[in-house]
Amino acid sequence: MDDGVRTGLTAEDERRGDVVNPAHEGDEARVAFWERQAQRLDWAQPWHTAHRFEPAAAVAGQVTDDGEPVYAPPVIEWFAGGKLNVAYNCVDRHVEAGRGGHVALHFEGEPGDRHTYTYADLQREVSRAANALEKLGVVAGDRVVIYLPVIPETVIITLACARIGAVHSLVFGGFSAEALRFRVEDTGAKVLVTSDGQYRRGAAVPVKGFADAAVSGTNNIEHVVVVRRTAKPGAASGRPGVVPIGARGARSTAESAVPWTEGRDVWWHELLATVPDTHTPIAFDAESPLFIMYTSGTTGRPKGLVHTMGGYLVQTAYTHALLFDLLPAAVGAAGERRVDELSTAVDPVRRDATVHWCTADLAWVTAHTYEIYGPLVNGVTEVIYEGTPNTPHFGRHPEIIERYGVTNYYTAPTLVRSLMGAFPDGVPATYNLDSVRLIGTVGEATNPEAWRWFRQHIGGGAASVIDTWWQSETGSTILSPRPHDAAFDREDGEPGGPKPGCATRALPGVNASVVDEDGNRSAPGAQGFVVVDAIGPSIARTVWKDPQRYADSYWRQYADRGWFFAGDGGRYDEDGDIWILGRVDDVINISGHRLSTIEIESALVTHPDVIEAGCAPIGDPLTGHAVAAFVVLRAGSAVDADELRAHVGAVIGPIAKPKIVVAVPDLPKTRSGKIMRRLLTQLWEGTTLGDTTSLQDESSVDGIARAVADQQGR
Repeated sequence: MDDGVRTGLTAEDERRGDVVNPAHEGDEARVAFWERQAQRLDWAQPWHTAHRFEPAAAVAGQVTDDGEPVYAPPVIEWFAGGKLNVAYNCVDRHVEAGRGGHVALHFEGEPGDRHTYTYADLQREVSRAANALEKLGVVAGDRVVIYLPVIPETVIITLACARIGAVHSLVFGGFSAEALRFRVEDTGAKVLVTSDGQYRRGAAVPVKGFADAAVSGTNNIEHVVVVRRTAKPGAASGRPGVVPIGARGARSTAESAVPWTEGRDVWWHELLATVPDTHTPIAFDAESPLFIMYTSGTTGRPKGLVHTMGGYLVQTAYTHALLFDLLPAAVGAAGERRVDELSTAVDPVRRDATVHWCTADLAWVTAHTYEIYGPLVNGVTEVIYEGTPNTPHFGRHPEIIERYGVTNYYTAPTLVRSLMGAFPDGVPATYNLDSVRLIGTVGEATNPEAWRWFRQHIGGGAASVIDTWWQSETGSTILSPRPHDAAFDREDGEPGGPKPGCATRALPGVNASVVDEDGNRSAPGAQGFVVVDAIGPSIARTVWKDPQRYADSYWRQYADRGWFFAGDGGRYDEDGDIWILGRVDDVINISGHRLSTIEIESALVTHPDVIEAGCAPIGDPLTGHAVAAFVVLRAGSAVDADELRAHVGAVIGPIAKPKIVVAVPDLPKTRSGKIMRRLLTQLWEGTTLGDTTSLQDESSVDGIARAVADQQGR
């Protein structure tokens, strides 16, 4: 970032009335800001080097098959030499500060079961879980894959891994055995934690069989730990059907029916009964891996992003405090009171009054940052819910908000649109949502109609709305309005009012820009590429076992500038605010879940009747985007769309099922064999076709157009 750009950005900060973003003042100021924010945490040993960044650089004498330079991956470190324990910062220190009786977690299961944990309760449970993992032989650096629904054990075991230095990798409970298998094998996990079953859409769904299938190949799994969720417990002490907390009891018929491999499989409750509920945490280097987060990539093989302990927790703690209104106020130069965006503290009154609910599945990075680590490191109360928002009816989320007095409701635009469809005239007055004071969205841009419904009917017409933009790779939010922005005192559409669906500007300590292919700042209204040109400590350090892929996927395009390329397109408006326009690569964003087109295509071609497949995003009023699959079938095939959709669901998971399946005679491919997926989107949506001159056979477009017209009845 050159001096001219910095000067312009600091001028924009001042014009808005913002504090000057330290990232706009220069690298020295940016690093110093994050050193101050690191004071939010308790460190067992201070760091000797705050930040080290060596950008991706061309390797002399090495080129790709296309003749392009090979780039060495960047070196990124924050707080090197510092030591801390992540779980201690999230749990123990609050108990030691006299807040052990404060509620840490409210859990609501889909069937209606509920449990509340105080910070003291959570300390005991995490300690017991840490002892249990260590009893299984798990040590620092080992990987533990967690394949659980949204239940307290998921949070507890995640924190237990952090406590003992094990690297956790959470897997969405809706993923198939094959998707789980890949993650188990790629991480080299020693332990897989799963459940006997989970509740989903009103039914108890068996899960253990999927876990067994996932570990049936070649892997490093020594134990499969099974959390009892759906099986009724056995009898204990002669009291049929009743098992007191902590008692082992006899195994019930339902427990005995769970598929089991003796010597490998372990019931979690039985293991816990053998260990104490106290555990002394030890400190780990700040750059020690904390978790591996898998995200889709354009090669079809999911990328395992590695996030580290110190930097991730520092930026998570700060951005959670900023975005969810926990920062204290300060007196401004004119004597006015305003939120101090650069503060390193949490306001104790705001903290104790906050009940935070991020509705994301715990396996997604959204929940890692703003449902597990962020709320707990800042000492607030959080809510987790196991089931779907429409089970048994669409009032389930409003019920939960009312029951626990939720103040912060952070969700996906897809869910907002679902609620809007169920309650177009607003949530029934039988639900009291008066506790809500802040709402937010994540995963994709929110369309204005849904934004307005959300603010009016969930936020009471007055709540601040944080439209956050960030990615698995960045670890925490990069762009967002602030909850204390003066814009929220006005109506949208008024001068100076909020902008529905706009990510606005960078948070202090980081910066993102919209640029063209040459790295020049895009003019207002012109679409460009969103880059992070001033990184924060929570950015992923590498791709697990594949650092070259990290360089090629994120740093290659602007290697000479040292910029991280986020993969999204965006544009500036006349005020200098950034609007996110969606993916520019071949990853489809469905309800906030990023899915690789090639991964879905790879699943389709494993069906015996499918020769080739091409997948592309199409607009969807509910999920934002959906998958349209174009398949070339074997001669005489009678396979139908439902069978192919089910096949993808079995290979990857239900979230990846195509909405549309079209049988076509050929796919639009370039001379190098690449599928031009944008043409598939344009053909389905009936928009103007882009350049087709690079196609190997331009007549293929006509055949696809006829197939689309037949299916659409045109």
